[in-house]
Amino acid sequence: MKQLSKRIFTVSALALAVSAAPQVSAATWSDTYVGYRYGSEFTEPSNPNDVEKHILQLTHASGYAYGQNFFNLDILQSDDMDPANGSARGEGDGALEAYLTYRHQLHLGKVLDKDLSFGPVKEVALSAGFDLNTKNTQFAPRKQLLLVGPTLKFGLPKGFADLSLFYAYERNHCGAPFCQQSDISFDPYYVINLAWGVPFNAGPVPMKFQGFGNYNGAKGQDYNFNETKPEVLVRTSLMVDVGQLAFNKSNTLWAGVGYEYWDNKFGNHGKPGVDTRAPTFQMEWHF
Repeated sequence: MKQLSKRIFTVSALALAVSAAPQVSAATWSDTYVGYRYGSEFTEPSNPNDVEKHILQLTHASGYAYGQNFFNLDILQSDDMDPANGSARGEGDGALEAYLTYRHQLHLGKVLDKDLSFGPVKEVALSAGFDLNTKNTQFAPRKQLLLVGPTLKFGLPKGFADLSLFYAYERNHCGAPFCQQSDISFDPYYVINLAWGVPFNAGPVPMKFQGFGNYNGAKGQDYNFNETKPEVLVRTSLMVDVGQLAFNKSNTLWAGVGYEYWDNKFGNHGKPGVDTRAPTFQMEWHF
């Protein structure tokens, strides 16, 4: 647990340092919030049981003259159906995981001072970033993922929709005795990512529909020399602006429901727990 806490601190400090780095010019907009997600039907590879998870989230997005930043840190606490290392399933402590994501977009039209819009696309960006994770299970993953590629930014009346094609390179770790390789560099693969956030009104009720979807290509062999398969992850939510309704303060407190759809989790296939269909309850506090 101490080692996991140190890793969470290191991951958090690194991401905060990157997201706080000075930009070419001052931020033109920013949004930061603390979120909470809960669900009882999550799954983990090779585990036939549903897993209950409480997830705390810190998210920051901001824009400046030539682009924008996105940072997200999830701290995921499982119940004892997903045990921590040294605990038996259904007994003892549930696993604790930290998962960090950082992305930066460089808006090429603004950098080149040219109108790159076409059709429904209002801007073309070059995006790059990384994912890091650590989890105190017997498997003891330490994901290190680097991504780079173009992004098409669609012009919507409100909100945003971004479609990216990433080149991805991933390294990871397995500490379990059943893994034939403890450290692995997967084959480079591609990621198709769609991210969106669309505010709207349902009568007098202010709402938003948000989320992302990833299609990850196969990434070669896993820790036991089995071929991986393409992976699909969609995480979305429908939220109500409770702060506007209750306190007349827009974009402060949001609450709603979400859904996580995951096929071939981490490229695994043909075993229990690799497909997730998990409804969630979600809250956000923006400040």
